[in-house]
Amino acid sequence: MILATDLRELSVEQLDAKLAELKEERLKLQFRSATESIENPMQFRTLRRDIARVLTVLGEKRREG
Repeated sequence: MILATDLRELSVEQLDAKLAELKEERLKLQFRSATESIENPMQFRTLRRDIARVLTVLGEKRREG
């Protein structure tokens, strides 16, 4: 789980990279779940919420300047 306070310390470029990394991880998890059983299905929720946190902080930073 990623904390919003940690994300606010990152630059916009770092947040974009983090967002791409999380989306890629979610895609890989979706492919894996289609072919086999996932040990922890709560990973989907965690990833979805982490992506939302990054998008929120990214929006805040872009509105600031």
